[in-house]
Amino acid sequence: MSTQVSEEVREALHEGRPVVALESTLIAHGLPRPRNLAVAAELEESVRAGGAVPATIAVIDGTARVGLDEAALTRIAEDPSVRKLGHRDLAPALATGATGATTVSATAWLADAAGIRVFATGGLGGVHREWRETQDESADLRLLARVGITVVCAGVKSILDVPATLQRLETLGVTVVGYGTEHFPGFYLSSSGEPVDWTLCTPEEVAGVIRAQDGLDGPRAALVVANPVPEAEQLDPALHDRVLAGGLAAAKEKGITGQAVTPFLLEYLMVHTEGASLEANLAAVRGNVRLAAAIAGAYASGRRSGGAAAGGAAALEPGSRGPGSHRAPAAGADGR
Repeated sequence: MSTQVSEEVREALHEGRPVVALESTLIAHGLPRPRNLAVAAELEESVRAGGAVPATIAVIDGTARVGLDEAALTRIAEDPSVRKLGHRDLAPALATGATGATTVSATAWLADAAGIRVFATGGLGGVHREWRETQDESADLRLLARVGITVVCAGVKSILDVPATLQRLETLGVTVVGYGTEHFPGFYLSSSGEPVDWTLCTPEEVAGVIRAQDGLDGPRAALVVANPVPEAEQLDPALHDRVLAGGLAAAKEKGITGQAVTPFLLEYLMVHTEGASLEANLAAVRGNVRLAAAIAGAYASGRRSGGAAAGGAAALEPGSRGPGSHRAPAAGADGR
């Protein structure tokens, strides 16, 4: 696979310093221009302020890029022809020289292949409402059952079937923990009302779980750290429920089905909450990025100091990934 790891990211991985992967779909398709570029720079700076190296991921002219320079970040933010790439789209994009922003599934795949252990995003995809009729389920879920990466998120988008999504993650063997909460977040909302089985309260506790995963000789799967948006910054729950009900009714009336439902509902929420849903989304992303940097730092620190204190797993040498790793070589700037 044609993959280029930036020099900064490559050196950090080689030296065992903390790195946080960031998706690029939020930049290309989730925010209005020109605010999207400012937010992209802000999120990278937030990772640096937390003591980690940011690795925004995208595909540029048929090359998967792990860590973007200013020109590439600007292109992803400003070029209207940038495609949206899930992990199933990576091979065609690389083969045809396409340029695209990576979703959760594609970002997690490329980050895991590069040896990055922590990934920050807004919300995961999940099982769609009316799944029994549509069989519509995000590719994020199956992919997370195949990669050993920690994903810090604000749950799944509240327009989805949250209980069914949690059940699906359990079936796929993906570990879900609440960060400082006993309830799974609802993306725009601090709580979806659904309980989580495990609650962790510090970055060091999360790092201990990652190290324990490293020490288990079992199937690889992601660790989902569900970090709620602060209540003061969440979308007003009554407004959320009222607008979402209206959006679902409007989608049904217009005959919108399948993959078109999610973008329709997200746009409907943004318009009918007068932008409040977008601000809640950004608040969640900012919090997730800060937490991801802290977790990456705690994990890297534990590896350097021996790593056995939290979770009992032995430390790994810089660049190693534990049992079952399929890490791609990152020795050169272009890991072809």
